[in-house]
Amino acid sequence: MDLHQELQNALRRRRESLAITQAHLADLSGVSLRTVAEIERGNGNPSLMTICKLADVLGVDLRLMIKKP
Repeated sequence: MDLHQELQNALRRRRESLAITQAHLADLSGVSLRTVAEIERGNGNPSLMTICKLADVLGVDLRLMIKKP
């Protein structure tokens, strides 16, 4: 599994565990809905700042979002 897949899976799992929609996550983080959706589909190349914003809203350490399960 590559880094993009790890990030995609971690983001989706955590967001769903918090019962947050993609739109709500986008609003809370200041990241566009399109970007959130693209990351969860495994597309795009999010910046470190984007990943940090999402991790902050989701309440997870950035290292846990990209750690292999």
